[in-house]
Amino acid sequence: MSKRDERKQQSRQALLDAVLALSASGRAFSSMSLREIARHAGLVPAAFYRHFADLDQLGLELVDQAALHLKGVLHQLGQAHLRQADARTAGSLELFFQSVEHYPEPWIFLISERWGGSALLRQAIDREIQCLIDDLANSLRRAESMQHMQEAQDLQVLSQILIHLALDWAMGWIEIRRRFEPGLQAGQRGRFQAQTLIQMQLLFRGILNWQRGAAG
Repeated sequence: MSKRDERKQQSRQALLDAVLALSASGRAFSSMSLREIARHAGLVPAAFYRHFADLDQLGLELVDQAALHLKGVLHQLGQAHLRQADARTAGSLELFFQSVEHYPEPWIFLISERWGGSALLRQAIDREIQCLIDDLANSLRRAESMQHMQEAQDLQVLSQILIHLALDWAMGWIEIRRRFEPGLQAGQRGRFQAQTLIQMQLLFRGILNWQRGAAG
């Protein structure tokens, strides 16, 4: 890549990062202006159009980037689901929360804009979340420990529960930093992690005994 192309890529990413930063500060994407985003990125407004046709195109690319990041983090968490060993699950949850703590912006953007004012972004995010659910369902189908649970509908429901739990956990973790003084955060995080581990243990111990048709 030439230096010119590298600078162009850096400018493009700066615009995407500017939206993430504004979103993390509590701003809705639908309330952001092109001029504001460019200024936050350290660029003149005219530079925006060298990278994106309009704000919608920028927003959709950001959804793609954020979803790709979430997919990597959730894949790591999913490996613990498949192994089901409590100690390993606890370790994987720890890594999950570390990932959220290190880079919370994509989580904030997707979770916030899922219910935001842009219908275009809402639809794109719903599609990405469904892809995450489908990917997890396919992984579960191949797991040796899940061979007793091979109905497609059952696997879809389970995957939906797990993905939605992960989104809730991520936002709950982020909210601890927002709502509590630094001296109280460690205790809150410990309690929150213990709660998520219990949720996982209850869920998967129930799954091990799942028999379709027995619930009624």
